[in-house]
Amino acid sequence: MNHVELHNNVKMPQLGFGVWQVDTQDAEPAVTKALETGYRSIDTAAIYGNERQVGEAIANSDLPREDLFITTKVWNADQGYENTLKAFEESLIKLGLDYVDLYLIHWPTPEYDDYVDTYKAMEKLQKDGKVGAIGVCNFDIDHLQRLLDECDVKPAINQVECHPYLAQKDLKEFCEDRGIQMEAWSPLMQGGEVLKDPVVQQIATAHGKTGAQVIIRWHLQNNRVVIPKSITPTRIEENFDVFDFELTDEDMEKLNGLDSGTRKGPRPSEMNIR
Repeated sequence: MNHVELHNNVKMPQLGFGVWQVDTQDAEPAVTKALETGYRSIDTAAIYGNERQVGEAIANSDLPREDLFITTKVWNADQGYENTLKAFEESLIKLGLDYVDLYLIHWPTPEYDDYVDTYKAMEKLQKDGKVGAIGVCNFDIDHLQRLLDECDVKPAINQVECHPYLAQKDLKEFCEDRGIQMEAWSPLMQGGEVLKDPVVQQIATAHGKTGAQVIIRWHLQNNRVVIPKSITPTRIEENFDVFDFELTDEDMEKLNGLDSGTRKGPRPSEMNIR
């Protein structure tokens, strides 16, 4: 497993397992399979409704807690200083953990303008030793800059939609220049058309790999943390089997050239649902 070192010296597996859109009945067996396969980083969120099942899989795994990296997120409706502290404790109880390794703001919801207060609550959680690192999801450059200007601890992570059709080049450069690690959600475009792209398929054939494996490898070689999701045991294994090959410079150039700015999810500046 490759690891990235966050700006506060916390080490995070570069390949993790996501449980977005995983129903409660599927979450525990999926996470159990992921842990058996070798994943040690699990990414959940309060709004996913499956923190309790993730916690059950962790408890039943018998893996040492220090070997795991667990991420969860505060939902939009729970933002604000006091609300965030309360929401965190509720997540901790559901997960059955004493601490989480990474706590993230799920969306900036700029219409409500309380993500700075939310982040300051997260700073307290980190100072109190309840969180290893803090960060954000779906933050654009202007949202990030405001946190850098008004808060004490810069985000360790910015988790955003990212795949070959949405490479987020400008945002990635901004984050890299400031020591913020980019993490990709929907890294396979939710199993969308990018998997069937002729360029992806041609590279996959050349390496004897699947399109999904090629795209995950592309993320890794672009120095992003990546969290593919699946509930199918064979795909959970397939998505993890990406450390025995390397894409060439030509492969990377071709895949980088697929960027068309195509999104599956909402734009952060327009997402104000609570």
